[in-house]
Amino acid sequence: MSQFILNTKARTQKGRSASRRLRRANCIPAILYGKHTKPESLVVETPEFTRLLKAVAGRAVLVELNCEGRAEKALSFLQEVQRDPMTDRYLHIDFQEVKAGEKIDIDVPVRAKGEAIGVKSQNGVLEIITHMLRIRCFPKDLPAIVEIDVTELEVGEVIKVSEVAAIPGVEFLDLKGQPVISCVEPVEEIVSATAAAAAAAPVEGAAAAAPAAAGDAKAAAPAADAKAPAAPAKK
Repeated sequence: MSQFILNTKARTQKGRSASRRLRRANCIPAILYGKHTKPESLVVETPEFTRLLKAVAGRAVLVELNCEGRAEKALSFLQEVQRDPMTDRYLHIDFQEVKAGEKIDIDVPVRAKGEAIGVKSQNGVLEIITHMLRIRCFPKDLPAIVEIDVTELEVGEVIKVSEVAAIPGVEFLDLKGQPVISCVEPVEEIVSATAAAAAAAPVEGAAAAAPAAAGDAKAAAPAADAKAPAAPAKK
């Protein structure tokens, strides 16, 4: 279990105007949800949150929120981070509070381990289909990532959720048949094969049309002879 500490402050003013003022002051409005407590409005300084994200590096981790004016730290995880699609600026953060003795449902990133046979020997390409897996566990058992060994994966093969190695204390919640990682043929080969098939299709069509046209011509010939007037007999 990876755990980090983030300092926060209580947010007394709410609404869009108050949130805009916070962002102009280089802060981020946030909220802490919990099953047993009311939601708490918080303020996080942007530089400190940026440092946290760099340290987390895309892993699933727990964050201890050091809330100003609160006697105890709140154990939580990042539920959602909203960003402006144009400026990429942080707009809002949602934290989900957890308890040490209660299981949590959380998305954990997938990482491939090793070099697949399909990539090494068959010129294939490794493709991660499901980047996040939904799991259930106690906070102490939270894995930072779900690491999947792809060493034996060949071109055309897929690793499904049911085939992911078990992690102590962790239950996978996604469908067992859901594909996670596959090894596919290189894009160039797929495109070339498709182009070759498309190029061959008109030729085959023309070849099939030729006998039909010849048959039509033969069928038309007797008909023409039948309509021709008979030659006068010689005396």
